[in-house]
Amino acid sequence: MSLFEKDKSADRIPVSVLTGFLGSGKTTLLNALLQDPALADTAVIVNEFGEVGLDHLLMESVDGEMTVMASGCICCTIRSDLETTLRDLLSRTRAGTLPPFRRVVVETTGLADPAPIVQMLLNNPLISGFFRLDAVITTVDTMHGGAQLDAQPEAVKQAAMADRLVLTKTDLSEAQDVKALDRRLVALNPTAERIRSVAGAVAPDRLFNAGWYDPETKTPDVQRWLRDEALSARGSHAGHHHHHHDRNRHDGGVTAFALTFTEPLDWGRVNLWLAALREQHGDRLLRVKGILNLDDEPAPVVIHGVHHVFHSPARLADWPDGDRRSRIVFITRGLDEATVRSFWEDVSAAA
Repeated sequence: MSLFEKDKSADRIPVSVLTGFLGSGKTTLLNALLQDPALADTAVIVNEFGEVGLDHLLMESVDGEMTVMASGCICCTIRSDLETTLRDLLSRTRAGTLPPFRRVVVETTGLADPAPIVQMLLNNPLISGFFRLDAVITTVDTMHGGAQLDAQPEAVKQAAMADRLVLTKTDLSEAQDVKALDRRLVALNPTAERIRSVAGAVAPDRLFNAGWYDPETKTPDVQRWLRDEALSARGSHAGHHHHHHDRNRHDGGVTAFALTFTEPLDWGRVNLWLAALREQHGDRLLRVKGILNLDDEPAPVVIHGVHHVFHSPARLADWPDGDRRSRIVFITRGLDEATVRSFWEDVSAAA
């Protein structure tokens, strides 16, 4: 028998981590990628912040398994949940209850710190024997990316840890702003390939099959974050405190909540409501995404926006599930649910 074991790295299933701050275009990119036949045998794992998530409903139907996790505090509970999910997918495939897959894409919440996920995929012996980390892909919103890097530590980590930086919404941004953001990203992460995208249009071979994630090629900050996570994973949690009693809250006063409406809504009233919120609290709207049942509309309408910028509503071909209620998810900083509801009541009273 040979003294040396065969290198089994090529046999392990590649896992790509798709991250990026709230509203930066992760789901748009993933939807576009999954239309490519090359990704037909991809398993998708989605993580959403808050009790009520919509991203998994707004994704296009794909062949394979899609697992939705709503884990709350991403840096503590995603490590356990993701490990369990990956092992379950593998077990079900071996049992023949799930079609085989050649690749996994983990789409994180926009508030994710990717360091715990990367550390687990690199160093967890129950995972690394079967899966390997292929690449960290980070979407960066060229309209809001500079301000997010200034204000959001998660956005900095997401960009710094990436192998691929996908600059989104370049068609909506001023050329000089895109160039300025590009220069800033080079300084933050000089080894990542930067790719410009409109409406998620990126060829899969530019994002996947990167080989393996090599921490030694990353900046000293990234290497330190991974070392800290390795210590945490071994049980050293000194000075690492999180509040787990409220899974809809996040450090820094960020909160998530959903408003649900049973009866069909009037679009004019919804439009006035959102306009008033943008005008008075746009800087506090980190993310708004909803699926609406509107008067005189046979199919659902999707809305989504970040801060003061809301994109044109889009019609879906059909409802993604049996629930025909309107559902709008808000992720805010310093703006509570009662205030948002009061704006709706004011608009309704004036109608």
